[in-house]
Amino acid sequence: MKKIIYLFALIMFNNLELSAQNVNSFSVQTKIENGLIEGNYNTHTGIQTYFGIPFAKPPVGELRWKAPQPLANWTGVKETKKFGPRPMQTMVFGDMDSRSNGVSEDCLYLNVWTPTTRNNKNLPVLVYFYGGGNVAGDASEPRYDGESMAKKGIVVVTCNYRLNIFGFLVHPELTAESPYKASGNYGMLDQNEALKWVQKNIAAFGGDPKKVTIAGESAGSIGVSCQMASPLSKNLIAGAIGESGAGINPTMAPVPLAEGEKQGVEFLQKAGIKSIKELRAMSTRDIYEIYNESKRFGFPIVIDNYFLPKTLPQIFAAKEQAQVPLLLGWNSAEIPGGAFMFGMPNTTENFITRVKKEYPNDAEEVLKLYPHSNEKEVELSATQLASDRFISYSTWKWFDLHRNNSTQPVYRYLYSKIRPDLVDKSLASGLAGGTVRADGNTPRPKAIGAPHACEIEYAMGNLHRVKDYAWTADDFKVSNTMLNYFANFIKTGNPNGEKLPEWAVAKSGDTTPPVMIIDTESRTEKSAIDARYEFLDKAYKNK
Repeated sequence: MKKIIYLFALIMFNNLELSAQNVNSFSVQTKIENGLIEGNYNTHTGIQTYFGIPFAKPPVGELRWKAPQPLANWTGVKETKKFGPRPMQTMVFGDMDSRSNGVSEDCLYLNVWTPTTRNNKNLPVLVYFYGGGNVAGDASEPRYDGESMAKKGIVVVTCNYRLNIFGFLVHPELTAESPYKASGNYGMLDQNEALKWVQKNIAAFGGDPKKVTIAGESAGSIGVSCQMASPLSKNLIAGAIGESGAGINPTMAPVPLAEGEKQGVEFLQKAGIKSIKELRAMSTRDIYEIYNESKRFGFPIVIDNYFLPKTLPQIFAAKEQAQVPLLLGWNSAEIPGGAFMFGMPNTTENFITRVKKEYPNDAEEVLKLYPHSNEKEVELSATQLASDRFISYSTWKWFDLHRNNSTQPVYRYLYSKIRPDLVDKSLASGLAGGTVRADGNTPRPKAIGAPHACEIEYAMGNLHRVKDYAWTADDFKVSNTMLNYFANFIKTGNPNGEKLPEWAVAKSGDTTPPVMIIDTESRTEKSAIDARYEFLDKAYKNK
């Protein structure tokens, strides 16, 4: 009952917050390529907002499983004051929040926050891609809100992109009908379409199309790495920010088109569906249920010789990626150590057993890299090894590839701020950055680092929009630091400035490249952990 009351109060608070924004606003109209749109100009914040702007035709009916199509022009004024529907998805991550108008295949909408005035133009631009494993996510989530970043003099765009079966299904029949003779990657092409929309329209919001930085977390960060690598997108951006994720083995790495097609064929066969024509004729509900019944975690990004001609390591090694400044990093405890220990107690003996199981030929080297002499060391090393295997290594590989195959500056961080206690003790922290109902029979271990996705609201200056945690002065201090680092980078390609701790650039060939530790007292250090990633690089053979 208490949980219901709490959720009701939270919903009412969010509704009141949105209502308050409207009360303090007057309507403003802007002319974009397809017609007039009307948003809100908030007199208290000075920020104009345009929510739910369509950037492509609805991908429904015959446009299902096709690249996004250019939008038709409209007459009159299109009201863009509410978030559009989020992409089709189920509650894969029960801790995700949303302000969107329902769930729909008709989901290709983006949102703009701008501080521009009639005399203030050519502002830097941030385009942010949400995370969620390419199976869930929503551009309207409060933690991605662009207002705080816009107050720094930046035009902010968040965009939806198709997910799961609707965004990534690969099949020979889809390949055959495609003008570019490939299939899948529809969600990635949606991101590309949003970037093309920005090039054509962002000047109407005071933005400079030559100063576009793309950013994202987790699957959104994987999207950023892929857009950097794609010949379709690499010339549309001036900078990139990646938070915990890259499209590099073993984390959601693109697979050959033939492998993706094989998975699509098997999916249709198991579902008893004879053709893409039959599948395309089905209702949204039927496809949604068939996909959910399959228990699949999405479909892979593919190397289609259109959006991606090669693997990311091959593209970066050939210096064919976007040659732009890059800021990226990961968190100090991306995933709990139990993901490596498989529930075994954190004893030295158990850790050695697990290492020998996973690395039978290299156990001695792994054990040197991850200390394990007592329970405390085992807990930390199990967390680090689980995190490295999950997402930290692939992000490091992206970092290593770009710094060694580009003349552009590369900045790396390790986000280490541990979150404060939850306000509601009946809740527990979830995997995607939010909260879920606590399991009284399985108490959560005390955090020993910063988990996956927890940095988003800090980086975007949105602690005040996330009501679950009892934020402290230290949390707001860290948020201010990270927000300013990101804002400086978006403006200049360099995070330094405004009396922030100096963030050293990582140079090509440096054997101990620097890392910015983002915490209550942020600082640059020479990395002492790159040997872990160099070992995993050999293990994964990402050449």
